[in-house]
Amino acid sequence: MQCVFWDNFDSFYFIGIGGTSMSALAKFLLSAGKTVAGSDAQDGVYVRELRDLGVKIYIGEERRSVKDYDVIVYTDAIKPDDFQLLEAAKSNKTIISRGQLLYEVSRVFKHVIAVSGCHGKTTCTSMLAHVFSRAGKSFGVHIGGRDKKFSNFHLTGNEYFITEACEYKKNFLLLKPEIAVILNSEPDHLECYGSMEKLLEAYASFASFADTSITRYGDNFGGITFGYNKKATLYAKNITCEDGLYRFSVCEGNVNLGEIRLNVYGKHNILNALAVVTVCLNVGMGFDVIAQGIADFDGVERRFERLGEVNGAVCIADYAHHPSEIRATLQAARKIAKGKLITVFQPHTYSRTKNLFKDFVKVLSPLNKLLIYRTFPAREYFDDAGSALTLSQAVKRSVYGDSAGDIKNFIDCAEEGDVVLFLGAGNIYDIAKQIINS
Repeated sequence: MQCVFWDNFDSFYFIGIGGTSMSALAKFLLSAGKTVAGSDAQDGVYVRELRDLGVKIYIGEERRSVKDYDVIVYTDAIKPDDFQLLEAAKSNKTIISRGQLLYEVSRVFKHVIAVSGCHGKTTCTSMLAHVFSRAGKSFGVHIGGRDKKFSNFHLTGNEYFITEACEYKKNFLLLKPEIAVILNSEPDHLECYGSMEKLLEAYASFASFADTSITRYGDNFGGITFGYNKKATLYAKNITCEDGLYRFSVCEGNVNLGEIRLNVYGKHNILNALAVVTVCLNVGMGFDVIAQGIADFDGVERRFERLGEVNGAVCIADYAHHPSEIRATLQAARKIAKGKLITVFQPHTYSRTKNLFKDFVKVLSPLNKLLIYRTFPAREYFDDAGSALTLSQAVKRSVYGDSAGDIKNFIDCAEEGDVVLFLGAGNIYDIAKQIINS
């Protein structure tokens, strides 16, 4: 496996190596025989995985000179005045962004399948990996989360590359996939695009780059469609739910292709599975092996993940940080809750909360037991208009929390039969695990 870009380079240094996508790319370069090192603000599961593979990683103040490395890779979260980036530029090092490196990696493979959308990318990408594995295909997968079997990267060969295609800062437009999947196109990252119209234009461009586009029916991007409507190329019929798990028939026109049984919670995963079926049929797989592969998939870390119990109540963590994702997760939780639904939500970025403020208020207001925890700012500076406190003041029956102790006290009312939800894409996941295991 070779690519013109790194043929002349032996060593790579990742600034922000502990991120899901960055660590996956680091693993690929290791598989290609390259020397990899990096740094990050804090330790984490991906840092530990890379260290187990022999990668040198420097945390926080341990960061040092990058002069001994050929290529410097950075994420969009790294500020332009970062001292390692400045040193790399001054030393005339080759500097490449995460999105650009992902494109270079994709060029190694004969066929590229890129999964985009406001939500569902990680689940769909992971589900595809399980089907391709079940089918015995030669593939590599780059996942924006931690699959229970494959983690965030898995490689068996270079025929197919399955990857998430992130729309943040138009990164997905760097890819040139053979098959482009658009799961949905709801408003997000508007601080980058300026308007929903510009975001939709970007999705349309992404679809146009591909030989084949696979899109949700009704989103008007053309190509092969999937959904609930019988006018879609593939649609779901005979939907049933048992103990929160769905099964359904996949139909094409008047032809029933067979039944899919999901092993993950949430009705929204029907659409994710339909997209997977559509992709896999398109590359020539039989329906039976597709159904088996989807049944093999039992979830991704932080996607309706059961963490344990508090006072006999089941505790579940979910990455939901967009109003539509929150709505879908709440629907799934209500299917399994026999008692109260107790929710802790951490907003992710001030800009998203500000831009979608009314939608957040609408989806959170019906909850009777809700704590809104302080905002995870990611790459942003404080903005009161998009803060967790401001959101909590607008959601009348909610309370605001500023510490792990506030969360622990809030969920102490839980009892057997209740479900405790921890929602958000920030550090709420780690806080939840600490509380449950304390």
